[in-house]
Amino acid sequence: MDDTHKPQLLRDADMPCPQTALRPASQVMRLARMGSFHQSRLSFMRVLLRRLKDHGWRFDRPVFDIDANGVGVATYRARGPENTYTLVAFAHQLDDDKRSDRVIAEAWDATFTLCDGEADADTIRRLADNVPRQEAGRISETEMVLSRANKSVRLFSHVVDRLSVGEQPDRDMLESVGYLVRTTAVYGSGKFGAADRSCWGNRPEFTGSFQPELLAVWLIRTFSIDLAEHMASSRAPQTAVRMDPALRRCLGVGNSTGLGMAPFLINHPRLINAWIAARETALARVRAVAAASDTDIAMLCSLARRARQNAADWQVADGRQTDKITALQTDFDAIVARFDSVTADDAYPWDSLYRWAEDNLSPEGQEAVVSLLFEPYGALIDGLAGCMSADETTPHRIDGRMGCDAALAILERDYDWTDSIDFSGNGPQARVWYVSEEKLEPRLGERFAEDLEPYEQPLSPGRDAARMKQDLQRFDRNQTLGAFLLAHPEHRHMARRMQLAVPLDYAEIRDNTIDAAMVPIDMLRCKLSFFGATKFDPRSDRWLRITMYQGAPFPDELDRCDPDDMVYPELRDETARQ
Repeated sequence: MDDTHKPQLLRDADMPCPQTALRPASQVMRLARMGSFHQSRLSFMRVLLRRLKDHGWRFDRPVFDIDANGVGVATYRARGPENTYTLVAFAHQLDDDKRSDRVIAEAWDATFTLCDGEADADTIRRLADNVPRQEAGRISETEMVLSRANKSVRLFSHVVDRLSVGEQPDRDMLESVGYLVRTTAVYGSGKFGAADRSCWGNRPEFTGSFQPELLAVWLIRTFSIDLAEHMASSRAPQTAVRMDPALRRCLGVGNSTGLGMAPFLINHPRLINAWIAARETALARVRAVAAASDTDIAMLCSLARRARQNAADWQVADGRQTDKITALQTDFDAIVARFDSVTADDAYPWDSLYRWAEDNLSPEGQEAVVSLLFEPYGALIDGLAGCMSADETTPHRIDGRMGCDAALAILERDYDWTDSIDFSGNGPQARVWYVSEEKLEPRLGERFAEDLEPYEQPLSPGRDAARMKQDLQRFDRNQTLGAFLLAHPEHRHMARRMQLAVPLDYAEIRDNTIDAAMVPIDMLRCKLSFFGATKFDPRSDRWLRITMYQGAPFPDELDRCDPDDMVYPELRDETARQ
């Protein structure tokens, strides 16, 4: 990457740090690899919790007006050095036949909004008329996030039943499900009337991406536990107990995510480049560590075992993901042994270990190693979290003065991966991205089975680059790009994208996003790994469930817990083997 085009923070952050060469985009930006990314120190949930802890944020619950049936309102307040935010949570009575994770649902077990500041009684009354209606209602510029969630009914009932009779819930059941509620949408950045990013984007607590949304989700997690404990106590006040802190940390927040998220990686090339560049810079810095201390080696040996246990506990029904997990579980035996072989006398031990991983492990295993290698080196890489944003408000203006020969050279260099694809065949252009009329959500249709082509969205840069390249090859090379676009206006969007991406090595997915064999959940997993999600559970090739904040500290224990030491589960006896 040309330093002149890096964000200033990234240039400043990497000046004093030696690093190896970054992995090339031709390796990193393939969907099979992007769909194997794991959470890391740079994931946004972990960045948020570190920031809240370091800056001494305080938390309380000003309102908890919920009846014995679990219906009512509660508020959760987060107070920092400069700003205060309040989650307002509405709990509802929902019939089982109305509970759905689909975006078209119209009722939920709980609905939420994150307020900018305090939420007084008048605010709560106004929100009560709108937040439970979700898309059918409206929030204001004083609210930052709109969300909703459904219970994991079987586990929620189990927890309430056990606590009400004075017993703790079953740990294996808690760990296998991983959450009491799962969100089906977490909206922010101006959607449905919420505050636009420009209102809060410069606040230090929200530097980076999706921080208000993830603060809301973290507080929703606390609400889910409080609701279960309250219902247990209401049922049997004489015998009910609270959940053991170690057990409640087994629970995060679930999430159901579908195709609506997939095009994000294509539509935000500047932002995706910032995310990937920070991650690749972090890896390059760790690989450049000349010698590892005994402390860092011991930490990684322990974490490798805990990560192996996490992989052993990862169970899904999807056949493709099951095969990947099986390969990862096999990889982890080799990973543990390889970490055990490292000594303080080894030169550049992590570069050597990473190169070993490339030669011997599956993509799942390789990317698991990448995430593990970050763990001891917060001092080297945590500052890169401040670089994981991008100015997407300034549109890129096409430079029509560029020569056709220069434009063609860029396409031949940066989109050379399209040369092996025959876009005249049905398979390479089998899919159509479009927007549904009902919910205005991205959808993926079959080009040759449905009449969708008139509604196609520009979400196939590979095909569009190949088409533009063909037309440029037939055009007068001595002409300007402006003259070419006058003759071929259908290529304007690709010309803009091509010029925008020139200085951004990781802006473009290097795969055909409309191919019959394309798996959309690879895009979902890539994005969600940057959030910090775990337990990826595909339910088809187009939607999946995840867990967020499983293992993380709760607000009442953040001041005494290290959130970075709680990502991987503690070892059980049978997995602590050498």
